[in-house]
Amino acid sequence: MRVAAIGVAHWHALYDAAYLRHLAAMPDVEVVGLHDPDGRVVARIITTQFQFVPSCIVLPANRPVTLRFASPDVIHGLLVTGTNVNTMVVPGYVAQVHTTFTGTGDLLMPCHEYCGLGHSQMVAQVKVVPASQFRPDAQGRVSCGQPG
Repeated sequence: MRVAAIGVAHWHALYDAAYLRHLAAMPDVEVVGLHDPDGRVVARIITTQFQFVPSCIVLPANRPVTLRFASPDVIHGLLVTGTNVNTMVVPGYVAQVHTTFTGTGDLLMPCHEYCGLGHSQMVAQVKVVPASQFRPDAQGRVSCGQPG
């Protein structure tokens, strides 16, 4: 799979570490699938030792997507396999990547910056589905377990 276009990563100070740790500790919190007013899909992902929250992200193919990453603890790096999505996540800032996925499928998103002893287990899944199967709920959220 190839990515048609990717924007430059932007850094924004946004969240403090205590707030991000609180969100990461809540397994039922969905932080993906929210929409900007212009129709762009926004995925918010927390990178924390040694997991991505959420660990599976559903995104539509052939639609503009913004990926926003934040970390409460240490520097993390990540990439989405088979694409040119690649960024570093620095505690106290938000890394933002703009992209469009041009194909569908399950992609891995590993942490590629050593972040401690559990680093090798830090992998998330990016599930790119046809735009017609991307069905957010009433709050604009999508779950990997949701039928497509």
